[in-house]
Amino acid sequence: MNEKGLKQSKLIYWASGIVSICGLIFEVLFGALGSYILGDGVKQYTLTISLFLTGMGVGASISERVTKDLVVAFIWTEFLVAVIGGFSSFLMFGMTAFAPAGSDALFLYTVTFTIGALTGVELPVLIRKANDIGVELNKSTARVLFSDYAGGLVGGLLFAFYLRPEMGMVKTAFFVGVINLSVAVLVLFYFREEIKKFSFHLGSAIFIGILLISGLFFGEELAFSFEQKLYKDPILHMENTSYQKMVLTKDDEDTRLFLDGALQFSSTDEYRYHETLVHLPMAYKENVRDVLVLGGGDGIAVNELLKYEGLESITLVDLDPAVVDFAKENPHLRELNDGALDDPLVDIQHKDAFKYLKATDKRFDTVLIDLPDPNNESLNKLYTKEFYSLVRNHLRADGVMMAQATSPVFAPEVYWTINETVEATDMNTYNFHVDIPSFGNWGFVMASRKEVDIENVSIDVPTEFLNEEIVPALTVFGKDEDREILDSDGQVKNLEPNTLIHPNLIQKYEQAWKDY
Repeated sequence: MNEKGLKQSKLIYWASGIVSICGLIFEVLFGALGSYILGDGVKQYTLTISLFLTGMGVGASISERVTKDLVVAFIWTEFLVAVIGGFSSFLMFGMTAFAPAGSDALFLYTVTFTIGALTGVELPVLIRKANDIGVELNKSTARVLFSDYAGGLVGGLLFAFYLRPEMGMVKTAFFVGVINLSVAVLVLFYFREEIKKFSFHLGSAIFIGILLISGLFFGEELAFSFEQKLYKDPILHMENTSYQKMVLTKDDEDTRLFLDGALQFSSTDEYRYHETLVHLPMAYKENVRDVLVLGGGDGIAVNELLKYEGLESITLVDLDPAVVDFAKENPHLRELNDGALDDPLVDIQHKDAFKYLKATDKRFDTVLIDLPDPNNESLNKLYTKEFYSLVRNHLRADGVMMAQATSPVFAPEVYWTINETVEATDMNTYNFHVDIPSFGNWGFVMASRKEVDIENVSIDVPTEFLNEEIVPALTVFGKDEDREILDSDGQVKNLEPNTLIHPNLIQKYEQAWKDY
């Protein structure tokens, strides 16, 4: 092999590695888009990975038909990947805002399969081109595949630790599209002597480059306007943290916080939620000294706790430091939490709640579980028998736990399954629900090792909603919220506890909320 052929073969190996990095980033990006917009992360990642790999198989089969102009075939494959992949996130948000329900899922799955198919075309073409240059087939195959697999690892790490948290999903797609285009242009120049209509291909690359660079600089702003249509009120702040997407909206006096699209609170009625979450367990437990709050990074529950004298510590465990920092610094949130997170009694731990409970040996008088709904696998483990067993083991003998447990009206099977799961830890459970206009009717499960006299309640701190007279009404559930859930044959369902080994809550949650 002459020196020119050696340089070209090296370029092919580098190109295969880079396009593999890009392909892997697109693959996980599509999974992240599906998880964020469509919900159920495991389901979406399973579908996108399956479709992407199937597409690669189809693409590899199609590549057999490419018998000439291998370099041009590779270049135009990269052009297509750059355009389709680059605009994928931007168009996905547009579909979500404007297109009929269900079309966003169809679009995402189609794009995933298409990019997979194009990726499947790339590698066989590069292997054959390396072989044409003079590299032995076994060597060309091994080297291209090594570059491919190694590139996949780099792509995954880049997406997880830099691209998604720093650039977001729209900019990441355009940026990776630019990388694909750059590889195509580099190959175009290296092999220009054997390419016909060089000017046409170069002109096409320049046109695509203008589109992608425009998207890189202006696409996120347009996508922001698309996403604004998903929210009722104007968006004040939007941020991709290391763990989730955080959005703050405000209209007149109504401030709302959303995490991954799910409403966390509305300032107009959050007191109904937080007073029920905090003051009921505090009323049933005497001499509370140490309180654990799992979740609640907005600081509002902590602010309610600080109304009690005699507290010695409040431990707040919230995985995402960006949410807590935002709650400390944003004036709208500070107005709601009254700067509670800066109080010297508050010890903030940025850890996974499950891991925190496994690691600590501290016991608490009261544990408040203010976590998002179990709409993905990471959250599902925080609604399992194993998790509630850890909570029980960190309660003092007469300690009380209170957990938000979604809506017994919209999702009765989910609510009572959570109750069943807590009961499976041999704690006594007590059920409450309250009307919250921004949420609807919302349920809570209180639990303790000892029997609690729920008829005997005393609320001794200032509240806007909760009083001793209304508490008995919060324990009464209507027929459509009843614990006896009927199946299609009119038989009472046997609700099984949700466990790590047999998770059943996510599917129930997704089914219950699909029409709301």
